[in-house]
Amino acid sequence: MKTEKLTKDSFGRILRTMLKRSPDSFPEEEKRVAEIIENVRADGDAAVFRYEKMFDRVDLSAETVRVTEAEIEEAYRTVDPELIEIIRKALERIRGFHEHEKQRSWFMTEENGMVLGQRVTPLQRVGVYVPGGKAAYPSSVLMNIVPAKTAGVGEIVMCTPPGKNGKADPGTLVAAHEAGADTIFKIGGAQAIAAMAFGTESVPRTDKITGPGNIYVALAKRAVYGHVSIDSVAGPSEITILADGTADPRFVAADLLSQAEHDEMASAILVTTSAGLAEEVSREVDRLLTVLSRSEIIGRSLDGFGRILIADTLEEAVGAVNEIAPEHLEIQTADPFLVMTKIRNAGAIFIGPWSSEPLGDYFAGPNHVLPTNGTARFFSALSVDDFIKKSSIIYCSEEALRALHGDIIKFAGAERLTAHANSIAVRFGEDRK
Repeated sequence: MKTEKLTKDSFGRILRTMLKRSPDSFPEEEKRVAEIIENVRADGDAAVFRYEKMFDRVDLSAETVRVTEAEIEEAYRTVDPELIEIIRKALERIRGFHEHEKQRSWFMTEENGMVLGQRVTPLQRVGVYVPGGKAAYPSSVLMNIVPAKTAGVGEIVMCTPPGKNGKADPGTLVAAHEAGADTIFKIGGAQAIAAMAFGTESVPRTDKITGPGNIYVALAKRAVYGHVSIDSVAGPSEITILADGTADPRFVAADLLSQAEHDEMASAILVTTSAGLAEEVSREVDRLLTVLSRSEIIGRSLDGFGRILIADTLEEAVGAVNEIAPEHLEIQTADPFLVMTKIRNAGAIFIGPWSSEPLGDYFAGPNHVLPTNGTARFFSALSVDDFIKKSSIIYCSEEALRALHGDIIKFAGAERLTAHANSIAVRFGEDRK
């Protein structure tokens, strides 16, 4: 891996390089996505089937686009029974964590009779996108559907691209059935996002769309935002490891490569205070590249977006991490819990040498759908909160309003909103005759 001294210049260059992974850097793809969305919005199923033929090389119709019970049963026969049991174990852990995120409506009553509160209501229908292509992601199925079900969402619609045989990935179907998807469609890419955003003859319109995908999916989600809600515009996967000389170089190298294998545009960065560790990690990375099956993808990822940065102090290293605001952050230092308290920006924080990032991908329980491209500065992990909405509740008695009405009229007058003022005044015979 490329190793550099952490300086203002080197760090600025790395941040600029990482920004090239942002959806803002793909203007031609953005135009293509806009065209797809408009065609699906105008022509519904016909456009969706046309794009599936074009991109996935699959002929679909209104009769075959929806996954049937027979296809789900076939998936269960295809998937290794041991994997099915593992999916169920992971499901329980993920559900258990998200149960703690549930919010409840609340009310408070003041002495004068005013009742204030907040009503928490789950979304009615949510769309979940699950990618295919280079790999299958049953874990993403669980991470998107479980918080939605925990929140009480009424209906969950899932889209996932078909393979060349016209069928969805069996592991994805098993995970979706176990997690509680109501309807599954064999549609991929921007056309799937458009279908869930606007509805077609076959696909119902949803209130929100969540889930990861390639650049076309990310751009499509951004384009339909406002017509529906979305979780975030996710970019390629990324990991940053903050380590000192106490870290095991084999662990660090293995964890860096665990994310680099996702995609050629994935980012893997080590920020360390130890030049010795940096050298050992680089050697271990080279060794692992000779034995890992996805070494070609990993190599391109590391060449483009992999770095080892050597900082003079731990404080300098922490500052760099907070600027990167990584999707996944591992802390492998002598006192990782103390370091954790200094981290402001990260999607998920893995503390200590045994908290490897893949633990979070599959089994720990917290959601693995996380903010990328520095958006951990203001976005959070996917959670139950993403599948609810809140309504303010206001009840006012005559006595309570009488005590407040003069102040309200004066406030409205200061804003020159006379009709506002009159709406209050009329209740006490002080309106304009």
